Parts: sequence; C-alpha cells; structure tokens
Amino acid sequence: MRFSEPRKHLAAFFPIGLDPRICVGQNLAMVEAKIALALIIQSYNFVLAPHVHTGMVNELTTSVDFEKFSWKIEDFSKQNVMKLRSKPFKIRGCTWRILVYPLRRDVNHFSVYLMVADSLPPYGWSRNTFFKLALINQVDRSKSIAKETRQKFNGGYRCWGSFFLNLSDFNHPKQGYLVRNKCIIEAHICVSDLSPKIQVHPNSSPIFHDSLRCGQATESSSDDRDTISPRTSGSSTGAEGETHHQGLNINLILREVLVDFESLGAEEEAFIPLLEEVCIWHPNLIQCQRERTRRFRQWAFTSLGHVLHFLKTKRVKDINEEDIKYLHGLWKELVKSSGFDLTWLEPYVQSALGLRAYMERANQLKKLKDKVVALEINMKRLRGELAAAEGEFEVARSGFSEVRRGFNEMDVNAAIGYAMF
Repeated sequence: MRFSEPRKHLAAFFPIGLDPRICVGQNLAMVEAKIALALIIQSYNFVLAPHVHTGMVNELTTSVDFEKFSWKIEDFSKQNVMKLRSKPFKIRGCTWRILVYPLRRDVNHFSVYLMVADSLPPYGWSRNTFFKLALINQVDRSKSIAKETRQKFNGGYRCWGSFFLNLSDFNHPKQGYLVRNKCIIEAHICVSDLSPKIQVHPNSSPIFHDSLRCGQATESSSDDRDTISPRTSGSSTGAEGETHHQGLNINLILREVLVDFESLGAEEEAFIPLLEEVCIWHPNLIQCQRERTRRFRQWAFTSLGHVLHFLKTKRVKDINEEDIKYLHGLWKELVKSSGFDLTWLEPYVQSALGLRAYMERANQLKKLKDKVVALEINMKRLRGELAAAEGEFEVARSGFSEVRRGFNEMDVNAAIGYAMF
C-alpha cells in the first residue's frame, strides 16, 4: 500500500489512536509504513506474531491504558496441569482468568489463554478488548514471549489464546521460563467498550452448557462457561477468517445439541462435560454434524456420551458380560451410523471390550497365585519343623555316641551261668 498524496493529507489515515506527533522528523516512507500497518490491524483485527512486535506496534498502542495482572505459579510440577487456571481477577469491572491449557503427554506445546470469568448468558453481549499475554523469562526479561491482540469476546468466544513455545523448551531449566519450579504469566488488558461494559439484550435468557469448556478449576463456579477458540495469534488473515467461521458453526451446532440435552434425564446430563471436553480436542466431531438433522445430532452425541460415560465411570473390576455386550453394540452402531471419526477413541474401546477376558485371566492368575502363596507358607512351616527335628536328631545322636563309648555288648538272651572251677 502506498500513499502518494502530500504529507498534509496523512492525518486522515491515522487510525486507532496513532498519534501524528510520533511521525514528526521521520521520512515519508516510514510514516506511510506505520499507517499501512495500523490500517491492516484495524481492518482485519490482525494479530502479530512475536517476531513482528516491533516499535511500530508499541507506538500504535501507546494511547491504550493497560492494566496488568501477574500470575506466579509456584510448584508448577505439582499442579494439575491438565486444568490449570489462575484465580479470578477484575480489571475495570470485568472478571477474567488466565488459563494454561493444555499440558498433556501427547501435546508438545505450551499455550496461554485469556477467559471471560463473569457469569453471563450465552448470547446478547460482547466485550471488545485489547490485551497482551506474556510468558516471563526469569533469566533474561528481553527473551520473554508476548502475544498482543484485539479481540471481541461474546457468548460464542469466551476464551482466546495462542501457542507460545514447545513444552520441551518451556521445561528446559536453562531456557528461563520455568525457574525453581516457578512460572510467571502476565496479562495486560484494556476493555474498550466500558460504557456499558456488557450489553445484554432484554429478551435474552441464560442457556446453560452453551459452549465448549476448557476444563474445570478448583476455584471455578458452576456458572463458568469457557470456549477455547481455534483462532490464535500469528495466523494469516485469510486462515484466521476461515477458522473464525468454522468456530462459529461449531459453537452454534453444539449449542443446539446441548439445548436438546436439557430435556434429558440426570444420567444424560452427565454426558455434557464429557462431550464438551472431547469436542475441544476433536472439533471435527461437531463439524461433521453440521448438515445433520437435530434429531440425528442428538442421537449421535447421546450415543457418544454413553460411550464416554461408560469409559469414564466403569471400574475394571466391575466389568461383566452384560457390560461388554452393551458397549460392543453401542460402539458398533456409533461407528457405523454416526459419521464421527472416532479413530482416537477406538483403542480405548477395544481395550474395554477385552477387559472381560482380561478379568477372567486375572482371576485365574489370582487363584494360582493364592495357591502358590499357600504352598510356600506350608513349605516354610515344614522346613521349620524339619529343622527342629534335625536339631533333636543331632542331640540324640551325640548322647547315643557318648553312652556307647566303652560299652561292651553281650547276648542278653544267653544264660548267666557259672563256672565249676
């Protein structure tokens, strides 16, 4: 983008608080570059990767008043890293949380998210927010990783985040991000639509379980509703728009399904958090149901919920033949008709289906082990008795030898007799 108009017309292009005074004394090309970058950010809600966070970006945001929250995570290795959240904190009347999610063995990335922690309905409100998330390098502050963006939070997107670095680099003691088992994360936030802070339509009413959950924390209330958005900083504009569109479809379909779930019984209600969790990790579960009817989607997700609930709650020792038949029939129908890609779940189901044979063999092994243990105990007892008998035998033999020494045997059956001469 080039601006060939005279310098005096450049003020018309100064967007989002770019102060014209910062351009005094700079050449026209530099000024035009700053304006072009600012327009791109404003028009496309552009998110910059860390390596392009240059002085121009800092100048663009100098007029924004940020408030900071610092989260120090002590004893990081002892935390529940599957569901790691900060305590709720307020900035300008709005409640937030920071999430570190996910940290699993099969995921090799460290990501940080900012989540709306207010209890709000699933639709009818929005919150435009400038914010920056930073992973602090405790050895060299200049190596801290920061992601800065402007996003619009609403009922469909309560949580925004980004990849920061590989887990291997984060855990490496010389990298400086995890020092003495402590990690520091900062959130710099500015809410731009503070009057009013939250705009709720009069006819809107809360619909529970309306969005994907990032995981439950110890301090979180039952009203928290989090959505991990697939949109992250550092992505291109086209890809970002496509992901945003897909994310909206995912949330709309999930919301419809969950509304249907509200009419189900208590057992089916237990499926909701399980389904929300797997949909975060496997969003294609929702994408493949976009063209299905509401009734079909309800059947598909209810059946999947039955499988997940079975695997989550059934204890291995309680598995019986009826459970195996039930799971086998449910899984066969789900794979055949639902349209889900369940290759990630199949190993666990097959393992569960093989539990009956495992338990039979385990019981057989237990009986044999008990028999071996009993025989070993009996052998030890007999060895003890044998040792005692051997000791008595040695004493008796020693006494026998002592008495026998110097003893002349005679025929006790012969007559004593006498001599005549």
